[in-house]
Amino acid sequence: MLRAVCVENGIVQGLPAADPRITSFKGIPFAAPPVGKNRWRAPQLVRNWEGQLKAYDFAPISMQAPTVIDVNNIYTREWSVDPDLPMDEDCLYLNVWTPAVSADEKLPVFVWYFGGGLQVGHTAEMEFDGERIARRGIVVVTVNYRLNAFGFLSHPEITAESPDAPANFGHLDQQAGTQWVKRNVAAFGGDPDQITIGGQSAGGGSVLSQLTSPQNEGLFQRAVIMSGIFTPLYPDNPVPPQHRTLKDAEEEGAAFFEFMGVSTLEEARKLDAVYIRDKMLEYGSFWGTVMDQLYCPGDPYDLFLKGQHHKVPVMLGNTSSEFFAVPGAGSVDEFRAMAVEMFGGEAEEYLKLCGVDSGKLEEMIQKASVSNIEYAVRVAVKANSDSGSGVPMYYYTFDADIPGWDDPGTFHSVDLWFHFETLAKCWRPFVGKHYDLARQMCNYLAYFIGTGDPNGKDSTGEELPLWRPCTPETPYGMAFGDKAEFEEKPPGEVMQFLVGQYFKRQSIHI
Repeated sequence: MLRAVCVENGIVQGLPAADPRITSFKGIPFAAPPVGKNRWRAPQLVRNWEGQLKAYDFAPISMQAPTVIDVNNIYTREWSVDPDLPMDEDCLYLNVWTPAVSADEKLPVFVWYFGGGLQVGHTAEMEFDGERIARRGIVVVTVNYRLNAFGFLSHPEITAESPDAPANFGHLDQQAGTQWVKRNVAAFGGDPDQITIGGQSAGGGSVLSQLTSPQNEGLFQRAVIMSGIFTPLYPDNPVPPQHRTLKDAEEEGAAFFEFMGVSTLEEARKLDAVYIRDKMLEYGSFWGTVMDQLYCPGDPYDLFLKGQHHKVPVMLGNTSSEFFAVPGAGSVDEFRAMAVEMFGGEAEEYLKLCGVDSGKLEEMIQKASVSNIEYAVRVAVKANSDSGSGVPMYYYTFDADIPGWDDPGTFHSVDLWFHFETLAKCWRPFVGKHYDLARQMCNYLAYFIGTGDPNGKDSTGEELPLWRPCTPETPYGMAFGDKAEFEEKPPGEVMQFLVGQYFKRQSIHI
């Protein structure tokens, strides 16, 4: 087993995982500490170390809101269970799980970006244990990155100092971690030319931004986006905050400096990290991706629709209960007015599909409500087809029965337990059918990481249900319910109408 490996900065010592055939390496630095002069700066190179670096424990998590145990918060119950995790601005570390016995095995590689709205989250979350995926012949890497104001603040002085990298430090951390993997993963038995990047929620959105960044040519060969793409649909519907221009981000950064009581970048870099964090939480803003025209040349979703992305196979999907787009009309007349405003001369067709003749607003709203992520996926599938890119897109929905006293449904992020096959770490009373489904989902993921095609044999020796790419002609996907089943049924009529209208409303011509 590979218990010690030599990477570009020195020797790293790992430990046997729960399965001793897997070695885990935790807390490997991939960039210099982003502190002092490196605060709000693109990740810098790591210094070499002497002797063996004992990579036994996760490094401190990124600066973020402290964990507060609250039984009424589903995410506290599910994952944020340790309020005493070490937290530090020095956070640019990654973790590796490898099944390799020798360094010449050239195994496929999975690089994971965690979610949390780019505000919170970390690689030490229980569900992200890479051991089960690694048992399928994959080298798994989870990359930590800067969050919130530490990772996504902009300021005119920062731009003047670093015009080649003025923003998106958290995404540049993800990029630098992936670049480190490409340079070093061969030492862990991985193939640097077979890298899949993946993420969920904001981690999935990060994958989309990496996928559309012109800086990443040749960096990875496949992409997995779990519950990570959105686009506005109905007026006033909440969606994750949209991407900011560099000018807007600079203005907000300057306002935040003033709020913290400093006027220059030099002064701000001397502030204590905990002080910045607490002032950031008091300030209350959302810090996210900036369209800096360098790493991020535009809205990543729009860039994907226009075919301006790296042409690699994509697996993507959503849970059945998350992020529904719901019309905000308070009466039938308001509903009708909304339809006319959105669809003009085709409003009557939409109203008919929504059952306007019934005169029952609640029924109309129910028919008009659709999954925002599924909507964004289906628009992307059509754009991908229209562009002639030839990129296969494998779509799934997760609709399993989730047990527990809270009767949670398929809430946002619950499928992570299944994709990583880490159900045994969860408090929920999962039973055999759940473990069978998790085994299948993890197998599909591993096959996709290995080949760009999720199909293959189950661990039972039987062929997994065939999962075909999603196209406008065959708009089908894999349904993960009590079992994995490929559903050959088209989306609902309202969804089909909305997807068709997207391109007319946006005047996008691929």
